Amino acid sequence: MMLRPVLVLISCAVYAQSPPDLDLAAGKVLFETHCALCHGIGGKGSRGPGLNHAKLAKAPDDEALKKLIENGIEPEMPSFWYLAFEDTAPLVAYVRSLGRMVPEPVTGNAERGATVYARNKCYACHIVAGEGSGFGPELTEISFRRSPGYLRQAIIAPEAALPENFLLVEAKTKAGQSIRGIRANEDPFTIQIKDSTGSFHSLRKDNLATLNKLRGKSPMPAYKLPAADLDDLIAYLASLGAKP
Repeated sequence: MMLRPVLVLISCAVYAQSPPDLDLAAGKVLFETHCALCHGIGGKGSRGPGLNHAKLAKAPDDEALKKLIENGIEPEMPSFWYLAFEDTAPLVAYVRSLGRMVPEPVTGNAERGATVYARNKCYACHIVAGEGSGFGPELTEISFRRSPGYLRQAIIAPEAALPENFLLVEAKTKAGQSIRGIRANEDPFTIQIKDSTGSFHSLRKDNLATLNKLRGKSPMPAYKLPAADLDDLIAYLASLGAKP
């Protein structure tokens, strides 16, 4: 009859002696279950940014990081509102511990990279600090959303690094109008398409002659830049949104 209380006391005593280790172990499991797909094992970055930094641009303290996990960042990061407090606390502790790891190195020069960006007219499809066209993803704070490795892949092989829910479509109306662009929204009756000028087209499906969904395709060409230019461009992109 006394066995259960004794076990409870023992387990509580063990926890009281080493809560940091237990928190990090539990946080690592949660991270690898919910976060590693985008942020990489060990927070080194993948589709999402690396988290192995002493300071995180969007989460300057633990409370901000907790809110970011719970609320997400539309449209890039989903919310994890369903995590209980006892799960969020160790997850925050584990993410903070990643700042002791060495971040993914960036070897290029950001100032030269800005010149590479302008020379290749990347502003024709992307916006940085309000300047450029909005056909492609905005890059103003791209360093927070994407790791340097992902950026490199997106430049040299765009179709291998498509953003989540990205879909290139071609529509032709029964009146003969052709529209090609990125799907902005779709329901059973309508589809909204953003074209290369940044304009939006809302189309009823019953007015379409054809609607082709070009899955796995990207309007962005693969860039074959000299190695030094590529490194500099990645350094420039990795600096966007990063705090000094």
